[in-house]
Amino acid sequence: MLSWVSRAARVTLVAILATLCAPSLVLAQVDVGPAGASQVELEQILERGQSLEQERRWGEALTHYEEALRQHPNERRLEQRFTTTKLHYDLARRYSDQSFVRSLAGLSETDALALYSEVLLKIHSHYVEQPGWRHLVDRGTQGIEIALTDPVFVERYLRNVNPTAVKRFRDDLYRTLRALPINDRHQARSAVAQAGALGRQRLGVPPTCIILEYVCGATNALDDFSAFLTGDQLNETYSQIDGNFVGLGIELKSTDGALLIVKVIPGSPAEKSGLAGGDTIVAVAGRSTADMSTDEAANLLQGEEGTTVELQLRSPQGQDYRASVRRAHVEIPSITDEALLDRDRGIAYLKLTCFQKTTARDLDAALWRLHRQGMKQLIIDLRGNPGGLLTSSVEVADKFVDQGTIVATRGRNPHEDFTYSAHRAGTWKLPLVVLIDGDSASASEIFAGAIRDHRRGTIVGMRSYGKGSVQGIFPLNLARSGLRLTTAKFYSPNGHPYSKVGVEPDVQVHRVAKPAEDTNFQPPARDQDLVLSEALRVARSQLASDSKASRPR
Repeated sequence: MLSWVSRAARVTLVAILATLCAPSLVLAQVDVGPAGASQVELEQILERGQSLEQERRWGEALTHYEEALRQHPNERRLEQRFTTTKLHYDLARRYSDQSFVRSLAGLSETDALALYSEVLLKIHSHYVEQPGWRHLVDRGTQGIEIALTDPVFVERYLRNVNPTAVKRFRDDLYRTLRALPINDRHQARSAVAQAGALGRQRLGVPPTCIILEYVCGATNALDDFSAFLTGDQLNETYSQIDGNFVGLGIELKSTDGALLIVKVIPGSPAEKSGLAGGDTIVAVAGRSTADMSTDEAANLLQGEEGTTVELQLRSPQGQDYRASVRRAHVEIPSITDEALLDRDRGIAYLKLTCFQKTTARDLDAALWRLHRQGMKQLIIDLRGNPGGLLTSSVEVADKFVDQGTIVATRGRNPHEDFTYSAHRAGTWKLPLVVLIDGDSASASEIFAGAIRDHRRGTIVGMRSYGKGSVQGIFPLNLARSGLRLTTAKFYSPNGHPYSKVGVEPDVQVHRVAKPAEDTNFQPPARDQDLVLSEALRVARSQLASDSKASRPR
């Protein structure tokens, strides 16, 4: 496994983006930080973002603006910088993706237009809202404008083109498209065909590369969670669903010309080779990571099963070491921690890190292990869980809710409307405490919302991410590529959407904010975890009033 830390990038397969949930009763509040942001703070955020942009650290800049928008929603300047940064980030990522580069080389102009038509048809048939066709074309044109100034695109296509010709093309492109009617997908295709022809005529660039920018622009214009998937990205998406990868078994974050290892999967090749969370990768295959983009580094780390990659690393203490890691299949565990935290009271704990095909099976095994140790109450930790499969979250919630709605989905097409209900058989009756934070998203919110609405447990921590939409994966006939499209929105058992509001905890526990530049920040140990400590307090209090729990029946 190899993944990048970015909220929007990680919250993908199922989704959740809603409106307002009914506010929960605040039973406790710990470590509350200052609310709101002054103009000075906002300028500092923008200045830091601009610095990252100037250094072309697009992944870090994207995460920076994304986190800032969570704190300051609807701030127009942040939204503008986020959109521009995302266009640069997506462009760099595509051109460092060999499956995309192969598509560019293998697709004719006719094929590229057929691919664009297929994308528009999928959007027309499946997207949750009626698309604005001109808006989709305009977003592609915005992507072209970004590409014309981006060194990745310039080096490949415009190395010998006079800047005056580039400016003339840009002006002609906007003038031409503004004059065209773009009221349906057929007119959108015709407009993009003209854009491709204009690029060949004015700049001498292949129409295919222009058209594919419009392909990506159309999907990226829909919402934060819909996207065009290159062949490699499509394969990685299927791997996420199945819960296994070929790779090293690490989660990375780009920072200051190096790659920070955020997490190492237990039992993975990385762990066997001595890599640890908090270490940084400073060179891959002899190349310094300071001299490459994050996606170039990712491509060097990926490879066929059984091959090896040479790494140079640095520990948090500044000690350098080398490692040779053999790529292999990595099983992604749904549960990374389980324990009986209070044996006298039977308070058990488990950390659920994702919702994938194997999650319900993994949870069953963990619950029975804890039951045999004397579990009478359970703390389920969903902090940092970005979600996963909708069906998996329903299966997990069904283990603790005996009847009624778990989640309902509603789309533009009637076949997207569905209500998922609980089944009485196999329900664990033990009291629950569920931990959430701002990175608990998608399927995590489905589970937490069901527990909250059915009053099956106490939600502790911070407000969740707030994603309330379902994404479907659609393979495309050309370029071995695919689409991730938002097809429906989902609602809690009480009918509340989650989008941009999330799940409010019953007991709010705010962790102390870490410094923005603290790239070596690590989660606290159990005995120093304020949220977990509060959860234990809640659990003990619940047991005092109701100490009886039973196994499934």
